[in-house]
Amino acid sequence: MRTSSKLFAGCGILVVLGSLALAAQDKYTVQVPGGLALSECRGYDDWPAVAVSHADSAMGDESDPNEKINVIVANTVMIDAYRAGIPVNGKPFPDGSKIVKILWKPKQHPQAPFDVKVPDTLASVGCMVKDGSRFSETGGWGYAQFDFDPASDTFAPNTALQENDAKCGAACHQAAEATDFIFTAYGKR
Repeated sequence: MRTSSKLFAGCGILVVLGSLALAAQDKYTVQVPGGLALSECRGYDDWPAVAVSHADSAMGDESDPNEKINVIVANTVMIDAYRAGIPVNGKPFPDGSKIVKILWKPKQHPQAPFDVKVPDTLASVGCMVKDGSRFSETGGWGYAQFDFDPASDTFAPNTALQENDAKCGAACHQAAEATDFIFTAYGKR
């Protein structure tokens, strides 16, 4: 009787753990209703860095004025275009270009003997996808912002920021029209 009770208890624990593992979110299933899916930038966590950026709290959105540390990464299509001189040479990025901004809340490095902030909690992932026919109204680019909730370890589209389409970043990126709506330059290495 004891052996079978232990066996049933062990099986019960495995079923619960298996259910929890299956319930974990696949981040690539997240999509802006009527807009981009994060799957359109699948593999971004392995893409090469374009540059870093740091918007301080004075530049933050009033609803989220906290500082963020950002790294901007791009797929090989876009990296190759950067290396060929785009957009400095006045040419647009080709269709298939994809760029992602990963934003973290910063923290002071605990061992550094000087003031240096490093990434702490993931805050959000923003992506842009170049497809001239699909996004002809926005200079060929589609935009999406996915906020990360560390408590649930899940992503959700930021529909307050972008509503329900892929045009969310078009107005802000209009200021960078001369560089094909891309703010981040590919820094010298």
